[in-house]
Amino acid sequence: MMTTLKRCLALVALFGSVALLVSACAAPAAPPPNLSEFTAMAAPTAAPAMPESAARSPMQLPDEASDQAVQQRLIIRTADVTIVVKDTQAQMDALAKLAQEFGGFVVSSSASRVRDNALQGYVMLRVDAARFDEVMNRIRALAVEVRSENVRGEDVTAEYVDLDARLKNLEATEAQLQKILEQATTTEDVLAVYRELTEIRGQIEQIKGRMKYLSQSAALATISVTLIPDALAQPLQLGGWQPAGVVKEAFEALIATLQGLASLLIWLVIVVLPVLLILAIPIVLLALLIRRARRRRKAEAVKTA
Repeated sequence: MMTTLKRCLALVALFGSVALLVSACAAPAAPPPNLSEFTAMAAPTAAPAMPESAARSPMQLPDEASDQAVQQRLIIRTADVTIVVKDTQAQMDALAKLAQEFGGFVVSSSASRVRDNALQGYVMLRVDAARFDEVMNRIRALAVEVRSENVRGEDVTAEYVDLDARLKNLEATEAQLQKILEQATTTEDVLAVYRELTEIRGQIEQIKGRMKYLSQSAALATISVTLIPDALAQPLQLGGWQPAGVVKEAFEALIATLQGLASLLIWLVIVVLPVLLILAIPIVLLALLIRRARRRRKAEAVKTA
């Protein structure tokens, strides 16, 4: 019985390995379990639909088919926006209502007092991804000025389809192990099969969690909004005197001075130094000759004395 069980376990392990290999090579052909929009791009049953599409002329393809092709993708959309507002607190409240209006919620919100006691805020929203562009337009409408805007999209369709194929293979392996477990008669056999089932179940739960995260992330877009008060955005001016302008002029003067010093140093190294060397060579030679002549005179005077 033990030998038969080991052979069964070996066959199940081989079956799982072959199934995973086949799914890795043909992952795009497996449909997601919970998203019907993947059926057209992943399931083998999509083949019968080909004659209908082939019967149509490319010029007769309806707009609805194009929209459906877009919905088949899983896109995780995120955006970072910095806006200038007149009333920071009022616009933060407006953003919170905006998130609820578009089927989302506020992930985080913060505010702080900065220069001249002005209130600066930050809000992170999750909203319905299908209405992402509409939400962005509403956020722009709240602003006196849009300072910056960065929109990103990550296509996770391939990863989702691959996870679904792996999930189906693991569930098939789990079913085979369940059958073997029912036939096990000894404690050792039961424990061996149970260990295999526990490992397979852990992988299944991990894949399901990742798939749930991807689907939820694609369903709700993330928008981070930084709110700058209008008073803070204006240049600092005191009685007609603008410190920012003075600082700029000071930096320009410093740069001009450093440029002048650098130019002077270049002239000294390239022009003045070679000329001084040329002039110094004869002077040094003459000084050496005079010094040598004096030593000779002193030596002759010592000899005659």
